[in-house]
Amino acid sequence: MGMGKRGLLAAAVTVVCAITVLAAPGTAFASMVRTPDPTPSTSATSNALPAPPPSRDLEQVREKLDGLYHDAAVATDAYNAAEEQTKAQSAQIAELTKRIAEGRQKLKTLKDQAGASARAQYRNGGMPPTAQFLLSGDPQQVVDGAGTVLNGQRATSKLITEMSRTQRQLRQYADEASAQWQKLEANRKAKAAAKKEIKQRIAGAEKLQSQLEKKERERLARLERQAAQRAQTAWLGSGVLKEVSGKASAQDRKAVAFATAQLGKPYIWGAEGPDSFDCSGLTSQAWAKAGHPIPRTSQEQWKQLPHVPVEDMRPGDLIIYFADATHVAMYIGDGRIIHAPRPGRTVTVAGAGTMPILGVVRPDA
Repeated sequence: MGMGKRGLLAAAVTVVCAITVLAAPGTAFASMVRTPDPTPSTSATSNALPAPPPSRDLEQVREKLDGLYHDAAVATDAYNAAEEQTKAQSAQIAELTKRIAEGRQKLKTLKDQAGASARAQYRNGGMPPTAQFLLSGDPQQVVDGAGTVLNGQRATSKLITEMSRTQRQLRQYADEASAQWQKLEANRKAKAAAKKEIKQRIAGAEKLQSQLEKKERERLARLERQAAQRAQTAWLGSGVLKEVSGKASAQDRKAVAFATAQLGKPYIWGAEGPDSFDCSGLTSQAWAKAGHPIPRTSQEQWKQLPHVPVEDMRPGDLIIYFADATHVAMYIGDGRIIHAPRPGRTVTVAGAGTMPILGVVRPDA
């Protein structure tokens, strides 16, 4: 049975009025984004650096400097993580904005179609096709009109369904965009806080070193070298290197070649080339150039990449240092690494055992 005149008119009015105005996604502020685990607090380290006493113990100064630079490394990892998340969220917002624009255009087209249907009924004296069909005295018109009415009913139903679906999609896109804006703002705050922390720790280390006389700075440099040599000797003395026999893959060799080509370039926190690097900037770029992208930060490299035993490592593997995974270097064989050590230093070759090893990861496992 066909629809009554009043029922079809009501449907047409529903189509015309089913247009809603989509509110633009709002911007809200969320709490600070979680940094990748593990991320220890650096608040315990005091920014105030009392002047060393005349009979200063340079070993204590060395330990203080190590602590300051370690705290700067923790903050650098937090900064890099927030930077990566900001990039991802900005890309998602751009994609959602595109979808919202396309959805609005589609909704406008549907609205125009609904309006055209309503105007056609008005030109026919407000009599819908169903009524015209039933009141016709022409048998052929009755036959022809039956298909027209059925098609019209289907088209109207499809139009209403499509408009409803488009409106739901637009609301979903708007909600997703709003959530991404909140995360973006949180990560911007996280970056700003990490940047402030980095600058404070580096400034503290530079201030402490500036208080040393030339002879003391030279002696401090010797103490640093001696500490590294003791650690490397102890590591080699454990016999671990005797078990290391892994051979580099083609991708390993490409990564090592890239890292080697960066020797002498300065460490700059947050940098990933081409003129300067931080520790994870160097390793992530080396593996990207080898055709195997890996996470940007040392903590995420430790968290996401496959772990291998130290005795099974091979050139190209990444060694993660310290309990909080805040430093990373590339193993190049013979007990050596290439890494970007810390502010004020350059990309260099060092002993793999000169720092506390957390573990080894293999990007192309």
